[in-house]
Amino acid sequence: MAKAKTYFFCSECGYQSSSWLGKCPECGKWNTFQEEVVQATKTATAAARAKSAAGASAPKRIHEVSTSDTLRIPTGCGEFDRVLGGGIVPGSLLLLGGEPGIGKSTLLLQTALRIPGRRILYVSGEESEQQIKMRADRIIGEEANGVCDCYVVSETVTQRIFEHVDAVKPDLLIVDSIQTICTENIDSSAGSISQIRECTAEFQRFAKESAVPVLLVGHITKDGNLAGPKVMEHIVDCVLQFEGDRNYGYRMLRSLKNRFGSTAEIGIFEMQGDGLREVANPSEFLLSQRDENLSGAAVAATLEGARPMFIEVQSLVSSAVYGTPQRNANGFDFRRLSMLLAVLEKRCGFKLGAKDVFLNIAGGIRVSDPAIDLAVACSILSSNVDIPISPRYCFAAEMGLSGEVRPVSRVEHRIAEADRLGFEKIFISKYNARNINKKRFNLEIVEVSVIEEAFRSLFA
Repeated sequence: MAKAKTYFFCSECGYQSSSWLGKCPECGKWNTFQEEVVQATKTATAAARAKSAAGASAPKRIHEVSTSDTLRIPTGCGEFDRVLGGGIVPGSLLLLGGEPGIGKSTLLLQTALRIPGRRILYVSGEESEQQIKMRADRIIGEEANGVCDCYVVSETVTQRIFEHVDAVKPDLLIVDSIQTICTENIDSSAGSISQIRECTAEFQRFAKESAVPVLLVGHITKDGNLAGPKVMEHIVDCVLQFEGDRNYGYRMLRSLKNRFGSTAEIGIFEMQGDGLREVANPSEFLLSQRDENLSGAAVAATLEGARPMFIEVQSLVSSAVYGTPQRNANGFDFRRLSMLLAVLEKRCGFKLGAKDVFLNIAGGIRVSDPAIDLAVACSILSSNVDIPISPRYCFAAEMGLSGEVRPVSRVEHRIAEADRLGFEKIFISKYNARNINKKRFNLEIVEVSVIEEAFRSLFA
């Protein structure tokens, strides 16, 4: 055995130093170095390098590389496949992160039990086989559970995990979670920076050499970032974020990094007693069902990737009780809200500087699409004059600093979805309406160029 040594690792980028440093020379972060005792096994490290060198292939011209065998593996879940770009690519390494109890293990176990015609090995370092079996019975039932070709094992050492892989020969490997896995090549505790980095590198070598995709579950810190060195996110091919609000029961799957697809797609699920249900129409929970018209609510047509979604923007404008007016935004950029308020006061003459303004995006989601600017402005004006906007009206336009209504991308997809959902009117920029065939749609398309025109159309 090699002599134990003490190293300091940066928790952000994984930079290694023999002494403590206040500022990391690699990423520039302060006070991120953590002390770890590392004892590497020379024989194991040499054997791993020899195995990697033995499996190395000769360089090829790029046009000689064949891609006929790299067809994607469908997961049997349409929302999951949408985020991945059509399925799991063979030989890829995927990392799924999220808050504790949000449903990461449920999502992967449900996927493993429903992938058609594939042999799955589910490795858990947090649960026993009996606990996994109880959750599987709850998700798909005990009768259907016996039909799938899914193997489970409770293990935390990578060397023994690869022994199980050689015995089972799976088509997909799931590891829950990477923070509980350790390798015998490094003598440090599981979850340390050196262990996470080395274990991730071992799973990467296995995935690339065997063409077996590997799905890793990762914990997150209190700041919402993935726990471990930042180099782990560079190693993997795809970084997925599973998020949601516990009060609503809805979960959203986003792709923060995807080497084989788009990062703009989003998958929406609903957590139920028997697992996660796919939500094919996100507008069904993002739009509130109300019988009476109330002021301060407007519907915005936004896009998540190629999918149009309709969300409800709620505003409350009231007289400031304290000396300084309050500004609060949930699910919307606070600085952009301040900009829109300044535009409404400067260009439209509304005295909002002495009033409290509260903004909320219904459904507990966060939206960054600038196409909801017009809906935000109209909801604020509706609450200010206390005149409701019809729930059958929707908005899709961006606002400029001079009060002009600017065009947005893919406006025809938004109009078509609004027509399908039964909206009566949609307010868009007149610069977007030049190349639109209005006869294709049954709803009325209202063209506005400045915010004053939208105000007169709604509250005249």
